[in-house]
Amino acid sequence: MKKQQKGMTMIGTILVIAAIICFALVGMKVMPAYLEFMSVKAAVKKIAKDSSGEINKRDAALAFDKIRTVDNIQRIQGSDLTVADGVISTEYQVVIPLFANASVLLDFNATSAK
Repeated sequence: MKKQQKGMTMIGTILVIAAIICFALVGMKVMPAYLEFMSVKAAVKKIAKDSSGEINKRDAALAFDKIRTVDNIQRIQGSDLTVADGVISTEYQVVIPLFANASVLLDFNATSAK
């Protein structure tokens, strides 16, 4: 009686490992942009919370630039903020090159609105 073999072949295993490595590399390249976005979002919310009511664009930009230097935010500046009806927001894009001519485009929108 011959027992039937079970499991993956060597080529199947190599393909699965290659796919995992590919996803891990993309994740490692994209993660810093998301971490910076979280810092931007936290800074915008902190500025809105610390301002008692009305805030103008100049004050928001100055406060953001102070936080920006501490949190090492490099992609946007205080002048990129928009203040409307007491809500501070910003929108920006990040292009991350992967390999050859392939890249990832990330759109971020941070706002102090709840």
